[in-house]
Amino acid sequence: MKKILDFKTHSFILKIALPAIAGLSTQMVVSLVDTAMVGRLSEAKYALAAMGLGVLATWAIVSFFSSLATGTHVLVARSHGARDNNRCGLVLNTSLIFSFIIGVFVSLIFVAFSYDIANFFAADPKVGALAGDFLYYRFMGIPFFLLTVSYRGFFFGIGNTKVFMFSGIIANLLNIIFNYALIYGNFGASQMGLAGAGLGSTMATICDALFYFSVSAFTSNKHKYNYFKNFYLNKSIIKEILKISLPVSFQNVFILIGFLSFIAITGLIGTTEQAASQLVVSSLFISILPCFGFGIAAQTLVGNAVGSGKITLAKHYGFATTKIATFYTILVGILFIVFPRFVLYLITTEKEIVDIAAPALQIAGFGQIFYAVGVVLSNGLQSCGESLYVMISEVILNCFVFVPAAYFLGVYMGYGLTGAWVTLPLYVIIYSTVIFVKFKYGDWKKC
Repeated sequence: MKKILDFKTHSFILKIALPAIAGLSTQMVVSLVDTAMVGRLSEAKYALAAMGLGVLATWAIVSFFSSLATGTHVLVARSHGARDNNRCGLVLNTSLIFSFIIGVFVSLIFVAFSYDIANFFAADPKVGALAGDFLYYRFMGIPFFLLTVSYRGFFFGIGNTKVFMFSGIIANLLNIIFNYALIYGNFGASQMGLAGAGLGSTMATICDALFYFSVSAFTSNKHKYNYFKNFYLNKSIIKEILKISLPVSFQNVFILIGFLSFIAITGLIGTTEQAASQLVVSSLFISILPCFGFGIAAQTLVGNAVGSGKITLAKHYGFATTKIATFYTILVGILFIVFPRFVLYLITTEKEIVDIAAPALQIAGFGQIFYAVGVVLSNGLQSCGESLYVMISEVILNCFVFVPAAYFLGVYMGYGLTGAWVTLPLYVIIYSTVIFVKFKYGDWKKC
């Protein structure tokens, strides 16, 4: 009987997780393809180093606000579990209006300071100039990105991850096409190099926002959730979204600032080492993004169970999802450890960079095996109101363990890139342990 129940549980988890993973995997493909395109430009090491800074700087900024998806996701999941469809629609409307207002404001500021941000983190002036070009165009898409974030949270909350899957396939296919045209000057476009990657991504984001609007406007969801009939800002819902989202915002921004600092530290070791680190980060998306997909499933299922008052079921969903995700990270870890050069040569043909990056990827491959526990269960904790605990754990370990240790071993002690990357498994294992203990033994009565 237990095996039958476990099979049903795993099937239910995969029904939600797999479309989310498919959508996220398209982002992984785009990251790898974009890195491969940039890796084939002249002076690839400067372009790759700049792209590493540009991508992480973009994430550090948009992730602070994209956590609005978490607040939207959790509130919609709880309302959906309680079978309150009108509230689901009201949460979506409030999130959309709030996200767009914030997005316009943030975009105007960071477009103006894009080159200053790039030069602050770049050790090499040439890398800073190229990263500034990328950020200038990428920051223009922030308002549209935040609209997709709100839609994403809504569809995750009602358990319809297929919309996100189709969104990812369409938007990221367009991203590849736009970037191919603008980076190299194909299809009649001007050759823009790394700046073209930033502009192409922004154009794809605008198309993504239009896709979500079309789905919401021309499907039965419009009548079921009545979101077009209640299109106004609800102050109490804004407060609830912010209560859940703000800790996640600070968590996200400190994670990415931490990794941005890590990439900057590798730049102190050498420009080639910094480019190699970008290759390793891009390769890790093969594991990290699917883990996020399992995290989405956990957040939806735990939120639904909490909304219906079934705490035991909520914990069961969290652990069952973690088991499936860990099985996946073990398989990818074996790939990274045994065949690191095969993975890296898919991204660049620069042998010098691959030779330096291979040992780092093997180390990272071991560390990411434990990543699923932290990612999946932290999403479960956010669904039951423990966003602050997750944030504090992440910030302390990322900014006060991972980054200082990377500098100490890689730069101060002179162990180079290998010494810097050795700190990743330490950080991941401690974080996953802290999250596991809280999820298993924490106070669920306040959920």
